Amino acid sequence: MGLFGGVQAEERSITVASTTSTEQSGLFGYLLPQFSKTEGIKVKVVAVGTGQALDIGRRGDADVVFVHDRPAEDKFMAEGEGVKRFDVMYNDFVIVGPKADPAHIAGDTDVVDALRKIAAARVQFISRGDHSGTHEAELRLWKQAGIDVASKGDWYREIGQGMGPALNMAASSNAYLLSDRGTWLSFKNRGDLAILTQADKRLFNQYGVMLVNPEKHPTVKAKDGQAFVDWLISPKGQETIAGYKVGGEQLFFPNASH
Repeated sequence: MGLFGGVQAEERSITVASTTSTEQSGLFGYLLPQFSKTEGIKVKVVAVGTGQALDIGRRGDADVVFVHDRPAEDKFMAEGEGVKRFDVMYNDFVIVGPKADPAHIAGDTDVVDALRKIAAARVQFISRGDHSGTHEAELRLWKQAGIDVASKGDWYREIGQGMGPALNMAASSNAYLLSDRGTWLSFKNRGDLAILTQADKRLFNQYGVMLVNPEKHPTVKAKDGQAFVDWLISPKGQETIAGYKVGGEQLFFPNASH
């Protein structure tokens, strides 16, 4: 172990349970080194769907959760699992699909109308099916469209995977899917896919952050976890989020309110 062997054990670190979209869009690769440099705290990210991220928090296996499904976040807070929830940033969802567009939804700014056309045409639609924030948003939109998820038929395919694999599958099978714009912009393997439906206010995608409650979970590193939350919503953190661009396009828009 040597004379300085104990120093490593003292290294400050936290675990953040977050979404695949924050990881696969490249945001964390850009953001976290800047936080660690400023605060001297390393961040280990567990990137899963929002539902799983919140469950990790419920088990006390993360110090912070950083997710995007407001109803699920409110439930987490109501259960006393989080200390306080803060808005951090937003982007939006888009429907991508093959450029040939057999469902004829291109340019449609009514997402519910677009989903009805996809269902009527029975063209391949890939669903993440992983209880992520994106999957839950997709299910709410199908419900608003009056289309029963359970009896959609074989054109609707749930894959139980993150945003990157879902995009890969859609690209390889020329299918439609709901994506967060951030992951889409940083996705290279687009094949014949393009954004077809966007700009409906129902596609707004808000992200929130919460420190896991240390009174319920004594292993939570409350001080360092709170330092991460405070940095994300600080002017510096917000400026860093705004500065992350892919191909000149900003992926996330900070909107922490103090």
